[in-house]
Parts: sequence; C-alpha cells; structure tokens
Amino acid sequence: MSAVTKQTRNSISHAVAEVSALLGDRLSTSGAVREQHGNDLTWNIGAAPDAVAFVKNIEEIQSVVRICSKYDCPLIPFGTGTSLEGHFAAYQGGICLDVSQMQNIINVNADDLDCRVEAGVTRNALNTHLRDTGLFFPIDPGADASLGGMAATRASGTNAVRHGTMRDNVLSLTAVMPNGEIVRTASRAKKSSAGYDLTRLMVGSEGTLGVIAEVGLKLYGIPESILAGVCTFNTIDECCRATIMAIQMGLPIARIELVDHHNIKAINVYSKMKLEEKPTLFLEFHGTPVSTKEQAETFAEIAADCGGGKFNWAEKEEDRNTLWKARHDAFWATKAMMPDKERLSTDVCVPISRLAECVAETQADFEQHNLFGPIIGHVGDGNFHCILFCDRNDAQEVKKVNDACERLALRAIAMEGTCTGEHGIGVGKMKYLEAEHGAGLAVMRTIKKAIDPQNIMNPGKIIKL
Repeated sequence: MSAVTKQTRNSISHAVAEVSALLGDRLSTSGAVREQHGNDLTWNIGAAPDAVAFVKNIEEIQSVVRICSKYDCPLIPFGTGTSLEGHFAAYQGGICLDVSQMQNIINVNADDLDCRVEAGVTRNALNTHLRDTGLFFPIDPGADASLGGMAATRASGTNAVRHGTMRDNVLSLTAVMPNGEIVRTASRAKKSSAGYDLTRLMVGSEGTLGVIAEVGLKLYGIPESILAGVCTFNTIDECCRATIMAIQMGLPIARIELVDHHNIKAINVYSKMKLEEKPTLFLEFHGTPVSTKEQAETFAEIAADCGGGKFNWAEKEEDRNTLWKARHDAFWATKAMMPDKERLSTDVCVPISRLAECVAETQADFEQHNLFGPIIGHVGDGNFHCILFCDRNDAQEVKKVNDACERLALRAIAMEGTCTGEHGIGVGKMKYLEAEHGAGLAVMRTIKKAIDPQNIMNPGKIIKL
C-alpha cells in the first residue's frame, strides 16, 4: 500500500475538481459512496477513493481518463463491486470510475449468435433481454455482476465446464486506454489471425491496462431440455472421483458443483432446504429430452460406482431454479454460520487429475491447524473455493488463516495449477504470481509499463512497479 504524497494529493484534488465540472452531481465525494466503492465482499483491507465518477457513455469515460492522465491521478474502474481480491481498493487515492449507469444493449445479432453491450449491463439483465430470442449468455459467477467487470476479472462460474470462462466468450472489447484513445480490440468475426490478440490481453487485466467500455459476447441457444439434480456421497474424495470419471469419459455435463457437508448444513438453514447433510454434487445436463435423460442415467451409474447415493432429478424450471439459487446463496449462507467473524473466500484451480489430491490435502491442512474451512467448487474444471473465518482482532488467528491460504495457493501451483481459477489477483494474491509465472511476470510488467507509463490505471493491482 503506497503512501500518498502532498504533491500527489494536490494533483488528485485538481483532477477531482475538473471531473466535477464535467459531470456535475454525478461526481460524488460523499463518505458513504466513497466507502462503498473502496471495499469488496471479503476481508481485504479496503481504501476509499477521493471521489466516485458515475459515467453514462464512452465519451465521458474518455474525458475522465484524459483528465486523470493530465494530473497523474489514479483511476479505478468499478462495475457492481462483487469482486473478492481487493480489486478496487484505492490505496493511492484517486477517482473511482463507476460504469453501472452504462446499461445499453447495443445490438443482438441472433443469426450470428453474438451481441454487444455496454460495460454496466449485468448478466441477468442481458439474459432477460435475450429470453424471447431463444438465446442466452452462459457465464454465471453467481453474483449479478456487470459484464464489463466480468471481462476485466476473467470471470467464470457454474457453466464453465461446458461453455468456458469469459476468456472463451468475449469476442471483442472497446476500451479507453490510459492516454484517452478508444481502441476496439477485434471485429465480429468468429476467428482471426490478424496481429496480437488484444482482446485476450484486456480480458483479465483487472482495470490495470484500460477501462472496458463495451463488450462483444458469444451467445448460445437455450437448450430444448434441461435436467438438474443432486447426488450425495460419503466423502469429498468420492465426489471428486465421480467428477473425474464423468469428465474423462466425455459426458457433456453443463454444470457440476461440489458442495461439502458444512455448506449443505448452511444452505438448509439459509435457503430452507432439506438436503441430506453429506458431500454433494449439484449437476445439470442440457440437450434434448432423450439425451439429457441418457446423460443423467449414465452419471447415476458413475456415481454408484464411486459410492454415491441416489441421483435426485429436478425437471421443472421452478425446481431447478430453487436448487441453483440455493447453490449460489451458499456464499451468504456460510456467512450466517459465524456472523461475528469476518470471512475470507479464496479459490485455486488444478488439473482435473490432481483435484481429489488437492482437496484431500487442503482438508487435512485445515484439520491439522484447527481451521473451519467449508469447501465448494466448480469441480468440473478443477476449480474449488474455501471459505475461512477469522476474528481480525485476534493476531494469531489472522496469521493462521493467512498461512493456510498461502499453503493452499502454493499447493495448487506445485500441482501445475493456479493460485486463482476465477477470483483474480487484485491485491490479495499478488505475492503468488512469481511462483506461478516465473520470468513471465517480468513480461507482464513490461506490458503494463508500455501501455500505462504513468501507472494511473488501478495502480498497485496484479503487478508491483
């Protein structure tokens, strides 16, 4: 966390005054608004910006960026505030650029299965708009995040095992670069070999290279038949083995989520469910009525071979929605388990063949150090999350939790995995990048310096300069 010098403070004040003249009452210096835009949903220490600018179009983004460039003022892009690794904490002060009012769905090209939206459009708003076209956008991180923010953090979620992550579903971006230039990273063509892949460079850049203003996305047809269900197991190892077998035999699963017994207990209370309190897989299959039934029956056989119980299906839309809402509410359900403690949510991802091993070692680690750490995850692609609880006033407990998170990240990297499958780096996981990328980190630093030589774009995130 960098100290803000008197000279920097004066420059920021000049930038705030000029943006205020541009936006009027859409530039807020309210303490409550600033605080909201400086703290995320987990326990990273936040920091409020000096002001929050609510922009309505790309031209206003461009004007604010140019002002910040003029005064060397830090600029932190903000979508809906659902990130988990301190992505928008303003440690160096500056202006938070809130794009939530940019909610235009610019076009939908049903014949080409793509669309273009402004950065503030949320995934739920897009899918509501698409409903009558027979199309949908599949990336579902749980929270109703903005699509610009999802691109910036390379979000993922429950459908990733079939449809991939934002990296796989963003066709192009329009971004305002640190010098104020507007760049469109690609055309609408489904593929191209023309030059560097600027789209993939910006996806996952977490606001450190520019401000994403518009996003071009792939769309998919709504399946004729959707079949969801749950299957309980005696151990998490059995859940993992069933998942690995299903993936390796090529079963086209749309969603497969691991929820441990701690989470099931919390879900039952929070969402008023009556699920058996055992390690459980939540699944969903897409296709025709015949194919989804065949897929479910095949998985039931795999589960039985791995020690699983009966696979209970949910065919009606309202039953499926209830099931998946309960899964998505697990984040809040666990918070209710220990309301007096702060919660740290962390994730890793490993090759699918190492998943059971990584989960088992993590559970043993938590048990050895007397830590309560419910596990939940998108296990179809080797990604799982741990929720850890901590009293921040207890220095020993804080250290114990931080040490466990570090061991988990390094354990995943040692298994040829990654310290984060979808949460991103922000400030929370910067210290693991060298272990994961080695000399590649210097290349990233070179790119950052070349594109943002003033270091005004979300400074202090991903890479230290």
